[in-house]
Amino acid sequence: MKVSESEARERGEATSREAACPYRLVLEHVTSRWGVLVLMELLERSYRFGELRRAVARHGRTASEKMLTQTLQTLERDGLVHRDAKPVIPPRVDYSLTDLGREAAEQVRGLARWSKDRMDQVTRAREAYDEARG
Repeated sequence: MKVSESEARERGEATSREAACPYRLVLEHVTSRWGVLVLMELLERSYRFGELRRAVARHGRTASEKMLTQTLQTLERDGLVHRDAKPVIPPRVDYSLTDLGREAAEQVRGLARWSKDRMDQVTRAREAYDEARG
């Protein structure tokens, strides 16, 4: 009997995508729209959920609570983010990077730095491309 991806995940089993090419799925999580921003922010310090949401919004993109929650859960499942829930009232939850997450975030930061440093070259290449086709 075929099991859906959500059922496999609930059982703690590998989904068909994960079994076929597990490293690509992790790469998708790390380089996703929200994954990149979360990793970059958590590289600086730990955050509570609302603080992290505001920090991500400073990049010009506002993540919905649902999207940020899903991103954090995915990165936590991959072993990149640590969720520390403190049993106090009101509840306090802090998010930080694991050692593995810090390593991944450093790689993402390097790519971001490269993109920023090479933006002039990219812009010129785009203009030349558009001019040749337009």
